[in-house]
Amino acid sequence: MARLARLSVAGYPHHVIQRGNNRQAIFLDETDYERMLQLLREASARHRVGLHAWVLLPGQMQLLATPQDADGLPRMMQDVGRAYVRTFNNRHLRSGTLWEGRYRNTVVDPDLLLHAMACLDSLPVREQLARSPQGYAWSSSAHYTGERSERMVTPPTQIWQLGNTPFAREDAYRALLHEHESGHGCAQFQEAALGGWAHGSPDFVLQLQQLTGRRLQKSQAGRPARKAPEAG
Repeated sequence: MARLARLSVAGYPHHVIQRGNNRQAIFLDETDYERMLQLLREASARHRVGLHAWVLLPGQMQLLATPQDADGLPRMMQDVGRAYVRTFNNRHLRSGTLWEGRYRNTVVDPDLLLHAMACLDSLPVREQLARSPQGYAWSSSAHYTGERSERMVTPPTQIWQLGNTPFAREDAYRALLHEHESGHGCAQFQEAALGGWAHGSPDFVLQLQQLTGRRLQKSQAGRPARKAPEAG
C-alpha cells in the first residue's frame, strides 16, 4: 500500500524521525554530531523552522519543530539530508545512500508538546546511552535544565507553564524528564510519527483533519461492524 503523503502544517509542532539505512550508524564520531547540529542551525533559520527539541542517536535523529510555512520543514530536511550525506561520505570514504528513505513525521497536539519534548530528551536513557537525560551531549535536554545554552533552540510558549522563573522552569523540566525516563506514554508518540498519523486528542485530530482534508488516524483492523437489524 502506498505511503500517506507527509503532513506539513504551518504553525503546528511536528515530530520528525530520520533513521539510517538498514539501521546503520549515521554518526560515527563527535565531528559528525557537530556537523549535523551546524546544518540544523543554518537550515532551520533559512527556512523559518523553530526547533524546540532534538536528539541525535548513533542510528537516528529525532526533532520537534514548528514551521512558519507549510514547505519550510520539507525544505529544511532536504537541505540537511543532502549536505550531511556529502560530508559523511567524504569524511568516511564511502558512497551511496545513508538514510533508510524519506523522513517520517507527524503533527503533534500543542497541548502535548511538553510531553513530546520530554519523550525525545529522555530517549538516550532508555537507549542506555546516558545515565541521565541532561548528561547526554547530543540532545536539547541540557538547554532546558540550565546546564547548557543552545542558540538554535526556539522554546515553545508551553515552556512558560512550568514556572514563573528560569530556575523553577528548569527544575520542573528535570522532573518531567525523570517522569519520562521509563518511556511512559512515549510509545504512541513514536508510532504516530512512523505511521504518519496525527498525535493528539480526538478534538485536535478532528480539527486538523478538517484543515488538511486527509485521514489522520489509523483505520481499525477488520471489517466494519454490521448494523443490528431494526425491530419489526
